[in-house]
Amino acid sequence: MNTQTLCYEVTITGTVQGVGFRYATLQQARTLKLTGWVRNCDDGSVEVLICGEASAIQPMLGWLADGGPATATVEQMSFALSQQTSVEAFTIR
Repeated sequence: MNTQTLCYEVTITGTVQGVGFRYATLQQARTLKLTGWVRNCDDGSVEVLICGEASAIQPMLGWLADGGPATATVEQMSFALSQQTSVEAFTIR
């Protein structure tokens, strides 16, 4: 079976800073064996780049859309396929 690595850029708004969102996202991504990064943005949102097989990306997108960690409140999430093709590991920026 031929597997392809995909990358998605995700932007999340709501109560997502100061609530452990980046650390929980790091743990979830590593559990799903995804690579990429997560970072806080100046406007209060969080950006995430997730790379991996589609079968692992879908549960990650679902976890993010469902609000991520229990301490966060996701109001809106948008995502798009990225031009990025691979990243070594998952990190917090």
